[in-house]
This record gives sequence, structure tokens and C-alpha cells, in this order.
Amino acid sequence: MNFPISGVTIDPFLLVTVGFVVGLLGGFFGVGGGFLAGPFMFWMGVPMNFVVGTDLTHIAGKSFVAFRRHRALGNVDIKLGLIMVIGTAAGVEIGAQVIEVLEARENVDTVIGFVYIIILLGISLFTFFESFRSIKENKKNPDNKEYIGYKKFSKKVQNINIWPMISFPASGIEKMSLWVVIFVGLITGVLTGMLGVGGGFIRMPVFIYVLGVPTHVALGTDLFEIIFSAGYGAVTHAIKGNVDIIMALVMQTGAALGAQIGATSTQFFKGPIIRFLFSFLPFIGALLVIIKFFNEGVLAF
Repeated sequence: MNFPISGVTIDPFLLVTVGFVVGLLGGFFGVGGGFLAGPFMFWMGVPMNFVVGTDLTHIAGKSFVAFRRHRALGNVDIKLGLIMVIGTAAGVEIGAQVIEVLEARENVDTVIGFVYIIILLGISLFTFFESFRSIKENKKNPDNKEYIGYKKFSKKVQNINIWPMISFPASGIEKMSLWVVIFVGLITGVLTGMLGVGGGFIRMPVFIYVLGVPTHVALGTDLFEIIFSAGYGAVTHAIKGNVDIIMALVMQTGAALGAQIGATSTQFFKGPIIRFLFSFLPFIGALLVIIKFFNEGVLAF
């Protein structure tokens, strides 16, 4: 199928399949799935600026479907998600401007590709070792569904006493500085606009390890916030001409079904197991970009 906006020809069934898989994994892990969809699109030959804008458009629609299911399961902290949007909106625009500068210098593919690799590998390794440790602790105390390694760090973050202090009952957080939440949104927003992801692949771990949000609540709240961050990113990239709307709609046909199935499946798994399985996804995303770079001669043995 020819996509005249982005100037590429791709098998639509492949796009639907990618959308379904990304929707399934995104709904289960509470992320937009851009860290997988983006490298897949890049690997299929879509120019990086269209990867960013089109992926954000597809993510916004899929995340809304998964969010509704998580909300029905009681896994969403609406208050926390809305506050994070404040920082995220500003961060997305900063990231989008970075893409414009790199595109003008004609090195956007290489720079963003290496950023993908470094960030995704770091997240993968950290989450793998933490969750593995948590699973071992859970075996000692099977009734504890939410053991989280490095819990002391999130406690220190919650004790940062910068007015105003607010509570998040849905996440079990008695008090936290408003500015901490906004800052987290800002950082993940920059990644959203720059890498073409909903920010979930980093925000979900940050929710858990930095803010101290329970895993299942982090999943649903992350998807809720992604609706705004990816939606805003999609609009700002569309204005800049970086969105292939036809391609996004094709991917969405598979993603909507996958997101429903993935979100429903989370109720059958404990938090450490979800985090352990999640740790492999950023690694796969980084591997796809590495393979692409080897094929293009950017990297060599």
C-alpha cells in the first residue's frame, strides 16, 4: 500500500499486526508502545520525522482505549495524571523543536537513533535487576503483591518539602511536592516530543521507582497521561507536516483490539512480574534500532 504523505510503500497487514502487538503490550504494561512501534516503522523505511509524528497520533488513540479499561479496573489516579500534564505539555514542545533543528541539519535519524539505544538499554537493565530482586522477595512473602526494590528512594522524593504539598489517595501517597510531579512530567514530555513516544517507557518506571506509585495504578495513570502528551505531540507535529494520518489509522485498527486484551490481562499478574516482563520491551526496541544501523553501515564491527 502506498502512503503518499510520507512517500513510502508498506504492506498494510504488517502495519495492522504491528499495531495489534504494540496495543497488546501497551495495554498490559501501561505504556504508549512508541518504543516498539517507532523502531518498527523506522525499520520499515519510514523517515524519522514521520515516525515521530505518525507514531504519536497512533499512540493517542490506542492509549484512550486501554485507559478506559484500566479505569474500569480501578487502576487510574486521575489527579496525578492531570497534574503531570502541566509539565508534559511544555516538555513535548521542547522535544518537537529539537527534532526540527536536527532535521534542518540532516542528522536527525542518527542522533535520535543513538538516543533511543542509550535510554532504552538503561531502562531495560535497571528494571530487569530490580524486578528480579522483587520476585525473590515475593517468594519469601507470597501475600505481598507489591514489593518494590529501591523503595527508600521514592520515600525520599515524597519527603521533599517544597510548597505546595498535595496528596494522591488513589496512589496511596500521603503527601508530595507539586513541583516534583510537574518536573517529572517535563522530562518525560521532552522525550515524547523528541523520540516520538508517549513517554510511558520511562514514565511508568518513574511512577514506580521515583514517585512510589503501586505498579497497577502506575499502568492506568500512565496511559491516562499519555492521551494528553501523545495527543498534544500529534497536533504539534501535524502542524509541522510530520504526520501520515492514513498510516496512523491503519495501525489503529489492530491497536484498539490489542489494547483491550492487554489491559484486561493485568489483573492476573503481580506487580513484580509485570515489571520483569516489561524490562524486555525496551531491550527489543533498542535492538531494532541497532540492527537498522548495522544494515545502513552507521555501526560496524
